Parts: sequence; structure tokens; C-alpha cells
Amino acid sequence: MKKTKKNSIWGGRMQQNVSNILQAVNSSIDIDKRLFQEDIAGSIAHCTMLAKQKIIDKKKSQKIIKGLKKIETEILNNKFKFQIKNEDIHLNIEKRLFEIIGLDAGYLHTARSRNDQVTTDFKLWVKKSSKEIQYLIKNLIKEFVRLAEKNTSTIMPGFTHLKNAQPVLFAHYLLAYVEMFKRDYQKFQNTINNLNQNPLGSGALAGTSYNIDRHFTSKALGFKEPTSNSIDSVADRDYAIEFLFASSLCAMHLSRLAEEIIIWNSDLVNLINIEDSMLTGSSMMPQKKNPDSAELIRGKTGKIYGNLNSLLITMKGLPLSYFKDMQEDKAGVFDTFDTLSINLKLACQLIKGIKPNKDNMYKAAQAGYTTATDFADYLVKKGMSFREAYKKSAQLVNIAEKQKKRLDELDFKTVEQIDKSIKNDVMKIFDLKYSINQKKSYGGTGTKSVLQMLKKVKKEFK
Repeated sequence: MKKTKKNSIWGGRMQQNVSNILQAVNSSIDIDKRLFQEDIAGSIAHCTMLAKQKIIDKKKSQKIIKGLKKIETEILNNKFKFQIKNEDIHLNIEKRLFEIIGLDAGYLHTARSRNDQVTTDFKLWVKKSSKEIQYLIKNLIKEFVRLAEKNTSTIMPGFTHLKNAQPVLFAHYLLAYVEMFKRDYQKFQNTINNLNQNPLGSGALAGTSYNIDRHFTSKALGFKEPTSNSIDSVADRDYAIEFLFASSLCAMHLSRLAEEIIIWNSDLVNLINIEDSMLTGSSMMPQKKNPDSAELIRGKTGKIYGNLNSLLITMKGLPLSYFKDMQEDKAGVFDTFDTLSINLKLACQLIKGIKPNKDNMYKAAQAGYTTATDFADYLVKKGMSFREAYKKSAQLVNIAEKQKKRLDELDFKTVEQIDKSIKNDVMKIFDLKYSINQKKSYGGTGTKSVLQMLKKVKKEFK
């Protein structure tokens, strides 16, 4: 087996060259090069602190920082050559720094390890990416609000078990998804809040003997404070798992939305139309318009779940503190961010392009005896217990079903036979709009409540 050249970082210790197969497996540069901005920002903060604490000469610090900024420009302009032999983003940048400024580059790694360096970089990236996901969620919520505002009088059936249950406003239905995505928004905020401690300065696992100022680097990098335990600092990947968990929940909500859109758009149900730009055709059937955008949102959810499960399994067997197993943390997180971002953008376009078939929605809401509960409530207000009223309402449904009529199509004489307490005012309760506007409880489907919630959401997500 061919051997590679010794790695100069630890070449003084190893008596043999690194094998090609280990070098290939050990290298993570193809994945972690995405951390270049975070790595450079962390190095600049660290170097500035070293000079402030008089651990290294100020002129050397300035020279190093100038070199790091040049490297960042090279990467941004696609002029930087990433090399597998340098393993990861940290060593690739360090090697290039040696080429630019010479031996003074060696002072940069004073009082830090790749162990605290990598987790600092990764935390910064997760923090930044969580904010980007929040931005996309906010955009999606705004699209839901826009569609809901156009449909504050559009009536549709609400479902349980995919069976018609009670009439609701389409706007109310849309706002149910807003609540889901509001929770997702907050979960990413929780992720940001929970990771807001700076690991830089923890060293390999035990801290350092140098007189470093971890509060300075924490402030420079936008962290609230330094971490409190150097061992946990380098062993912790909770923030990555929490990001994956929040992403999985958000992906699940998107998948439920996609499933609903697919059902509503089907020829069997036909409650909505989708803009052609979000549909595809068939290679064989010229008439087809397929909701592939929604199907892809649904399909990609499994990959996000897999990434969460993968990292949980990786971490579950690791004692303290750092192990190379943890190099496997980034690929799944990066992939999840990319996938969730696409799904959120797709969902945003889907909602923007939805047009409800209002007549079909109304007719669907009339089917299935959706005002039967309103009849039971009517009887309760006449003094009957709800369980007795429930039975009486079921009797009326059986009569309507036998006559092949909707409840609102029954005549008063038929209805009044159910109970002597029934008066002429009973007939209005079978009207869908009346039914909806009787739901006056906070958060219900009544028009007043829906308008109240729309106002509330618009204020929260300006």
C-alpha cells in the first residue's frame, strides 16, 4: 500500500507515513469547507485576544489577521485551492496562512486546539443557519396570512379522520398551519439561545495555561458568555442535534401541509387549484398536471429524519470528551439545512399559487351532516344534558340519511318531532355561516376570532 507524506502538524510524533486510505477517510475538507467564514472569524477573534493579552506580539497578530482576510477573499473569489492532504478547513487555512506570511502563522494556534476550534465554528454556523431558516419560516407565514386574508368568508369542511366534521373558515384552516410554523420559528430561536456559549479557549479538553480572555472572544463572536466546562465544551454536539430536531419538526409540518395540498388538489376532492408553475406533466399522459412540488416536500422529509437519527446514534456511545466519530456531525446538518431551505421555499411558492375552489368547498361543507353538533348544542341550551342531546342529534341525522337529505333540507315538522323543546328558531342552526359564527370561543373558527388571530399574527411577523 502506498504511503502519503507525513503530516507536518504531528509529523514529529508519527514514525510512519499516513496511509492513503486513512487520509481519504480522515479528510473532511469536502464537507467542512462550508465553515470557512466561521473559521476565519474565530481565528481573527482569537488572534486579536492573544495580542490584547500580550501572549503574542501585536505586529504578529496584525500580520496574521491580514493574512486571514486575504484567505477569505481568495475563497470567496474561488481562487483558493482546498487540498485533501490538509484534512479539514482549519488546516487548509492554516497551511495557506504559512504560505502567505511565513513562520509567524505558527503563533495563531497558541492556546487553542482543533477540538475547541471546530465546535466554535460549528456553533457559529448553526446559529447563522437557524436565523436563515427563521427568515424562510417568516416568509411562509406571511404567505399563509395573505391567503387567509382573502378567504375570511370562504367556508369549507373541517375534518377528523378525513371525514367531514364541522364547517370552518378556510382562513381558520390556514391559520392552523401558521401556529405550527410559529412553533418552529420559536424552536429555532431556542436553538440559538441554547447554543449561545462560546467554547473557544477550552483547548483540547482541559483548558489552557495561557492568560487568555474568553469573555473577549465571546463578545467578539457574538456569544452571550464562555462555556463553563472545558470537557463538555469539546464533547458537546447538543446544538447540532437540537438544530436537526427543530428541522425535523418543521419538515414534518411541511410534509403534513404537502399531503393536504396533494389531497385537496386531487380530482376526487378538487378543493383547490395550484398555479401551473408549481406543477409538472406526464411523459405519457398529455392531460396530466402533477403536484410534484408538494410530493417532493413530502418525500424529502425522510432524509431530514434520517440525519437526526444518524447523529443521535453517533453520539449515544461516546464517552467524554472528543472523538473522531464527531467529524460525522456536519454532513447531516448541512444536508438538512439545504433540504429544509428548499422545502420552505417550495412551500412558500405553493401557498402563493393556491386558488380555492370556493363552490366545491362550500358544497363539501354541506355534506356529511356537519351541523349535527350545532343541533346538539341547541338542545343543551334548551336544558338538555349534552349526552341526551347527542342521542337526539344522532336520531335526526339517521332521519335525514334515510330521506337522502341534508339537515338544512329537512322541514321543520320533521325536526320538531325529535323533542318537544324544539322551536322555529332551530332551522337557522343548520346554516353553515351561522354555525361558524356561533363558534365564539377564543381561537375558534368564528369570523371575529379569525380576524383577531390574523391581526395578532401580522403584528408578530411584520
